[in-house]
Amino acid sequence: MVNYVQTGDTITVKAPYAVVSGAGMKIGGMFAVASIDAAQNDVIEGTVEGVFDLSKDASTFTDGALVYWDDTAKKVTSTASTNLKIGVATLIQPDGTSALGSVSGDATARVRLNGSF
Repeated sequence: MVNYVQTGDTITVKAPYAVVSGAGMKIGGMFAVASIDAAQNDVIEGTVEGVFDLSKDASTFTDGALVYWDDTAKKVTSTASTNLKIGVATLIQPDGTSALGSVSGDATARVRLNGSF
């Protein structure tokens, strides 16, 4: 197929602001996780699909709950309002124990990125 470019789970973007490897970033109507540390406007790879532990606000999540990106706080949140929907909480680990994100004091939440925008 002559028009195929790539799988699309990782894409090349300009960092919209300074980011560290593993941090979330909103690029227009799209969300990605930075593959490396980058300054604003650096060209980097961003992953748009997969499961990540991302910094969160005081929100609590249940397994399968919608997760949004608060681009002002640079954290995931359960508040929809003007925040970008990025995926769902995945709070059950393979061994059956709970992943972080279900308690207000958890610093991160496990999120399955939806890969859409």
